[in-house]
Amino acid sequence: MAVSIRLRREGTKNSPYYKVVVADKRSPRDGKFIEIIGAYDPKKPGHNSTLKIDRVEYWISKGARPSDTVRSLIKQTKKATTTAEPSSRVEPESSQPTQEESPSPSEHAG
Repeated sequence: MAVSIRLRREGTKNSPYYKVVVADKRSPRDGKFIEIIGAYDPKKPGHNSTLKIDRVEYWISKGARPSDTVRSLIKQTKKATTTAEPSSRVEPESSQPTQEESPSPSEHAG
């Protein structure tokens, strides 16, 4: 069985929305599929796709062949995740105690 990773069209007329699916190569475009692994909204500006990269890599390792559009979406998603990781820095904690750590004056009065 030849498996492909391709787009499945959804949405209304003049407002397309696509699901990225794993399907048998012989099944129709909007027909039967094996698994949904992402979404793509071409009308949305900027990064407009979401993909489960681990599932994409799993299916490719099993011999699935992505379509040209899906291949470019995979490349964009991988690029977006690698550039997003270094910028997510953890801010150092402040040296001032929080309210939970410092006793309030009413606790010592009694």
